[in-house]
Amino acid sequence: MSFDYDMDFKNTDFRENPDLYRVGRGEQGVLMVEPYKSEILPHWRFKTPDIAKESSEKIYDMFLDYKKKDDFVGMDMARKFLQMGYTRSRRYANYKGGKKYDENGEINDRDIDEEKAKSAEIFEEKWIKAREDEEYLKKKKEHQKNYG
Repeated sequence: MSFDYDMDFKNTDFRENPDLYRVGRGEQGVLMVEPYKSEILPHWRFKTPDIAKESSEKIYDMFLDYKKKDDFVGMDMARKFLQMGYTRSRRYANYKGGKKYDENGEINDRDIDEEKAKSAEIFEEKWIKAREDEEYLKKKKEHQKNYG
């Protein structure tokens, strides 16, 4: 089952109702699923490699804490924030101001920012660790089997 964007996210606590959570693809729902969004988002930063390192380490530590608490939704949301740290850093690394398209809808020329590229590498390392975690993969499979 795909991510349900029509759900009443404002009034749903996914820690209390993990059965309502759908993994979706990639980063789907990353800024909608509470209380996780509010717990993780304040730590999500990628402006410089030092900031990205601190941020990715904090979010990965949160992933591990959710894992200890047997909280799959929290683990998946932390994984999504790590993935989003990578993809947004890459976007800003490739395109000045993060703007891939110009006002006419044409793709802008790439203008590689090495500092942002380093931030992307830092997030990518933690994202891969999270998404390949054996317990995470087992819980993901179980969650999808049980709830879609």
